[in-house]
Amino acid sequence: MKILIVEDEKTLSDSIVEYLEIEGGHLCEAVYNYDNAVEKIELYEYDCIVVDINLPDGSGLDIIRLIKNKSKTMGIIIISGRDSIEDRIEGLEIGADNYLTKPFHLAELNAHLRSINRRINFNGNNKIVFNEIEIIPDEHRAFVHNKELKLTRKEFEVLLFFISNKNKVITKIGLAEHLWGDFMDASDSFDFIYTHIKNLRKKLLKEGCKDYIQTVYGVGYKFHVP
Repeated sequence: MKILIVEDEKTLSDSIVEYLEIEGGHLCEAVYNYDNAVEKIELYEYDCIVVDINLPDGSGLDIIRLIKNKSKTMGIIIISGRDSIEDRIEGLEIGADNYLTKPFHLAELNAHLRSINRRINFNGNNKIVFNEIEIIPDEHRAFVHNKELKLTRKEFEVLLFFISNKNKVITKIGLAEHLWGDFMDASDSFDFIYTHIKNLRKKLLKEGCKDYIQTVYGVGYKFHVP
């Protein structure tokens, strides 16, 4: 998942990012105030946002309202030092999926993120089955004809992203931003994307998978399902 962390306590933010990237295999970006969070949401797409209510220059609740007004489909988890029932009710009523009170266990946060991912992208299922392909997202494992594929983390993420967006044209920059976030701003080439997709396609075909990955010339790719 591509996750935006909005938390002004840098030590806590760094801990969340490190845990979710290492243990959860997620791509995380962090900002520490309201204005930068709004800028990120305007420029990029995320699967989920983890947001503190109390920010130095605004309210996390207003960020949630902004997301909902723009009809973005990302999951929303509130993290807050405030444990009043009124705050919980308001946060959930305006569109948050979960409300965690500080201090919380990072493993619990990761579990909520996984649940949101299953709900948004895979109808709540722990296992995704698409024709001869089977994926277990929480374990980062993929199979073709019941034989496990040896995929790198990025190859797995590309496959999962393609299956989540079947028959949709995915631009090269859209795929890059989803998998690498704003690190793409410093890149002047998409060669690494070509390499990941080439290797993924090769591994799928080797195990007898149909060639679902199509190149849309001048635009990007499509995971084509006849």
